[in-house]
Amino acid sequence: MNATIKDIMSTRVVTVRGDTPFKEMAAMLGRTRVSAFPVTDEAGKIIGIVSEGDMLIKEADQAGHPGLFTGLRRSREHERAAGVTAADVMTRAPVTIGPDESVERAAFLMYDHGIKRLPVVDGAGHLAGIVSRADVLSVFDRPDEEIRRDIIQELLLRSFLVDPQHLGVTVDNGVVTLSGRPESEHLGRQIAEAVQHVDGVVAVHDQLAYSAQRPPSGQVLPVAQ
Repeated sequence: MNATIKDIMSTRVVTVRGDTPFKEMAAMLGRTRVSAFPVTDEAGKIIGIVSEGDMLIKEADQAGHPGLFTGLRRSREHERAAGVTAADVMTRAPVTIGPDESVERAAFLMYDHGIKRLPVVDGAGHLAGIVSRADVLSVFDRPDEEIRRDIIQELLLRSFLVDPQHLGVTVDNGVVTLSGRPESEHLGRQIAEAVQHVDGVVAVHDQLAYSAQRPPSGQVLPVAQ
């Protein structure tokens, strides 16, 4: 029901070594149609990543624009722009993720660090794959009926031991609407929270009735994907 990184990552990764020439990487960008190369050592452990942005600095620096960089950053980027190998221009200590971590975690890391991809590494630091923004967003590409089936079978029946006949679950373009009357407000809130984390859920409309005096809230909950 909840995909992990190993479910969505690409295992066919184009890598380079630290001594791979800049010119060779530039040619590889067009030939392989990738936008970044993980840099690995002889043991297959990742030591950095070279993106199109890392390589673009060479051409940008040659333009000689006085306002391109300032201060310490100017010195550092100018040094990178003079690089001739992957080790010279790569981003060191890249942000990585493990194959058993959640897709939600990948989304958070990409958003928080402003990056487009995450190398996937095993417990020993060996490169196992790579995951892109498109891979992460692919979890939303699920049929509504499949999402509804997961909510009913995996959450209501298996996790919460709730008879689905007592609660209404509809899904329209990934938007889930919950209706009916749960045994308690606490249970209803737990169910609504859990539904947010089901793969493919775009939003949750909580229309559960929690008491005879209280009408359905109609609250829309944000989704943590």
